[in-house]
Amino acid sequence: MASRGKTKARHFTTHIDLPPAVREQLVDMLNDHLADTFDLMSQVKQAHWNVKGRDFHSLHLLFDEIAGELTEFVDELAERAVSLGGYAAGTARMAAANSALPEYPADVSDGLDHLRALVERFGLYSARVRTAIDAAGKMGDQATADLYTEIARAVDKRLWFLEAHIQREV
Repeated sequence: MASRGKTKARHFTTHIDLPPAVREQLVDMLNDHLADTFDLMSQVKQAHWNVKGRDFHSLHLLFDEIAGELTEFVDELAERAVSLGGYAAGTARMAAANSALPEYPADVSDGLDHLRALVERFGLYSARVRTAIDAAGKMGDQATADLYTEIARAVDKRLWFLEAHIQREV
């Protein structure tokens, strides 16, 4: 997974026992997901700020809780990249330039529309994180694979919470 943006990652010396080329690949992958996670967090905050409708209060609180959890993952991904001897590309502009997620719709205000938009983005995000679990494992970095597993577990749970609001019994 190569970085999509123009930010050239810097690398620093470390005594972590992974080969430098592997660490560089991992740092690039972590920065890709850092961008996605930062972007997703900001999209959830967008929903939090702008939700309207009958379920306003419960959705407002849910979206804020989810954004807070994603903020923690932003930090974990950035710190893992740096611990591997890399440079965390973590500004809002870097995230916007490098995120694989679609832009959040600017005309959404109804709670159900926010839920549908977030479900779509969480589904895409979850799939990308799951791919990263396997990639990190194949590169021999179980610690990074474990971080991605932790993120996948939390994101899948949040996707369930979001989907539960729009699912109907069949």
